[in-house]
Amino acid sequence: MKPLYQDAGRGVAERVTDLLSRMTLDDKAGLLFHHAIGAADRPAPAGVTAEHMIDACRMTHFNVMGAGPPREMAERHNLLQERAEQSRLGIPVTLSTDPRHAFTDNPGTAMMAGPFSQWPEALGLAAVGDTELVRRYADTVRREYLAVGLRVALHPQIDLTTEPRWSRISATFGEDAELTCRLVPAYLAGLRGPADELGPDSVAAMVKHFPGGGPQADGEDPHFPYGKEQIYPGGFFDYHLEPFRAAIAAGATQVMPYYGMPVGTEYEEVGFGFNRCVITGLLREQLGFDGIVCTDWGLLTDQRIMGEPHQARAWGVEDLTPAERALRVLHAGADQFGGEACPELITALVRDGRLAESRLDVSVARLLAEKFRLGLFDDRRYVDPDAAEEIVGRADFRAEGEAAQRRSVTLLENRRDLLPMRGRPRLYAEGLDPSVVADYADTADTPDQADLAVLRLNTPYEPRQGQFESFFHAGRLDFDDVRLKKILAVLDAVPTVVVIHVERPAVIPEIADHCAALVAVYGIGDRALLDVLFGRSEPQGRLPFQLPRSMSDVEAGRPDVPQESDNPLYPYGHGLRFADTAGWDGRSRT
Repeated sequence: MKPLYQDAGRGVAERVTDLLSRMTLDDKAGLLFHHAIGAADRPAPAGVTAEHMIDACRMTHFNVMGAGPPREMAERHNLLQERAEQSRLGIPVTLSTDPRHAFTDNPGTAMMAGPFSQWPEALGLAAVGDTELVRRYADTVRREYLAVGLRVALHPQIDLTTEPRWSRISATFGEDAELTCRLVPAYLAGLRGPADELGPDSVAAMVKHFPGGGPQADGEDPHFPYGKEQIYPGGFFDYHLEPFRAAIAAGATQVMPYYGMPVGTEYEEVGFGFNRCVITGLLREQLGFDGIVCTDWGLLTDQRIMGEPHQARAWGVEDLTPAERALRVLHAGADQFGGEACPELITALVRDGRLAESRLDVSVARLLAEKFRLGLFDDRRYVDPDAAEEIVGRADFRAEGEAAQRRSVTLLENRRDLLPMRGRPRLYAEGLDPSVVADYADTADTPDQADLAVLRLNTPYEPRQGQFESFFHAGRLDFDDVRLKKILAVLDAVPTVVVIHVERPAVIPEIADHCAALVAVYGIGDRALLDVLFGRSEPQGRLPFQLPRSMSDVEAGRPDVPQESDNPLYPYGHGLRFADTAGWDGRSRT
C-alpha cells in the first residue's frame, strides 16, 4: 500500500504532517543540508558522492555544479531519484543550481551557459529594463531547468550594487532599488510558470542575498575573511531591503542570507546566517516571510575548494565549534545549511539536549511542503531524457537570448555618428573572433592598415593569488599605465569603437575622451555585437549604474549609497540611440 503522503488527493499541510510523523531524527537532520554535486556523472565537488549523501546522510537537496549534455543531466537526475525512492520513506531529491544562462564562469557563483540558451547577464536585462523581457527570460530558464530536473534556482540575485568594486555586480539588476523592485516580480512570475503559483511546472526561486549584499567594505567579497564587513556609512540599510520587500510581496518562497556581518548598525556584528535579529526579527517578524531560509554555502566547517583550504565563513563566530555554529544558525531562524553535509552535528545536539527536536520539525515542514508543491512526490519526480535533448538550448530559446543580448547593448558615445558602420570597412579588431569579423568587414592586421578599429575590452580588476579567489574580479577598476598606453595608441591611430564588458563600473575617462564610439555590454556574443555595430539591430540599453570618473571618486564613495557622484563620467540611465545619418560608409577617415 502507498504511504499516505504519496496520495496526491490530500492537501499539502495534511501530507506534510503525515510524513513528518514517520520521520526519524536522522531523517529530519539530513533534510536540513543542501550540498554540491557534479552535473551528469562528474565527480562531486563535496568530495563525497551524492549516493552516499542520500544513503548515509539522508540528504535530499543538492546544488548541481557544472554542466553536461542535457540527456546526461536528465539521466543523472533520474538515477538520483531512483536512489532516493529506494530509501525507507522515498523522499524525492530536489536539485538546485546557480545561474547558468549567461557568460559568467565562476564556480562559486555562476556557470557559462554551455548547452543552455545564452542571454545577457542580469545587468543586461536591467539595461533593457523591460519587465516582459525579464519574464520571458525566466520562463525560458524554467523550461530548460525543468527538462533536466533542476527545481530550485539559486537566483535572482537582488542585491543593490552601490559599491562599484564588488565582484558580484554582473548578476544583479544594478544599483537602483526602484528598477530592481520592478523587475523582480516579473522574474519570479517567469520561474513560477503560466499558473502563476508555485506548482509542478514551476522552479522555486531562492532570492539572495538578504538583507542586501552590496555595501561591502572596500568592495571586498565575504567569501573571504578580508571581505567580511558590510557597512552602511550613508545610513542606507533600509534602501537595500527594498528589493526583498518586493520579492516577498511577489510570492518568493526561499531566501538566502549573505555571508557578511553588519558593522556599525543596530544589529549584532555576526554573519547574517547567524544573526537572529536579522533573520527572525527582520525577515520573519517585520517583513512577514514564512518560507525557507537557506544559508549561503560553507558556514559551519572548513573545506577544500579547488584543492585549496578555505576556512568556514563563520564571520563573527569564528571561535565557535561547527556544532555551536549550527545551533546559532537554527536559533537565528534559518532552515537549511548550504554547502554542508554534516547532519551528525544536528542529531548530536538533539541527543545531548541542546536542541529541541520540535525546532527541527518547523524547518522540515517548510522543506517538505516545497517538495509537495513542486510535485516531486507525484508527476514531477522523473524527467524525460529525450525531451531534455529537445528542449535545452532549443533554437527559439537561443534566438531569444541573442535578441536580448543585442537589445542590452548600451551606446555611451557616438562621435561624428560613427555608428552604425556601413558597407565593408577595413577593420582592425581586438578581442573578437576573426572568422566572425570577416562576415562583416575586410580585416586589417594593424591599425595603420584600417579604416576603423573595434577593441573589445573587459573591466579591469586586481588578480588575486588563490585559484578560487581568482574567479572573483575585485579591486581597482582602471587600466594600469602600460595597458592604457597600448589602448590609447590604437585610439589615436584610427577611429575606434571601444566595446567594454562592464561586469563592474569601469573607470575609463581617458578611453572615453579618445575613442570615436564607446559601447557598454553585459555579456554578448561576437555576432550579436557586430549586428548592432553594423546597424542590423538598434542598441536599447541604458546604464544600470553610474560609471565613475576616477578611482579617487570610487574610494571616496560610501558603499551603501546609490548614484552618489554629482559628476560621474556617465550617469545612471545613460544610453544613446543611433542618429538618423548614413553612418560610416568606409570611404573616408576624416
